Amino acid sequence: MKATDFDKKFDAGVEDVIDDLDLASARRPLLETRRVNVDFPAWMVESLDREAKRLGVTRQSVIKMWIAERLERKAS
Repeated sequence: MKATDFDKKFDAGVEDVIDDLDLASARRPLLETRRVNVDFPAWMVESLDREAKRLGVTRQSVIKMWIAERLERKAS
């Protein structure tokens, strides 16, 4: 199906276009994950764990949130 035909079908809202998509090969640009290893001192890990418990999330989530906040501030 051509992109213009897909757009018309989507814009019309009459038919479901989900069957026209190949979701197995779908990607989210710039949101693909890559593993990074970082060593922290014990006191920092303990502080991260306390904050994670307070927020009800994982340590990894706290680290990601804090880094994302810092990068967003820097980009502004």
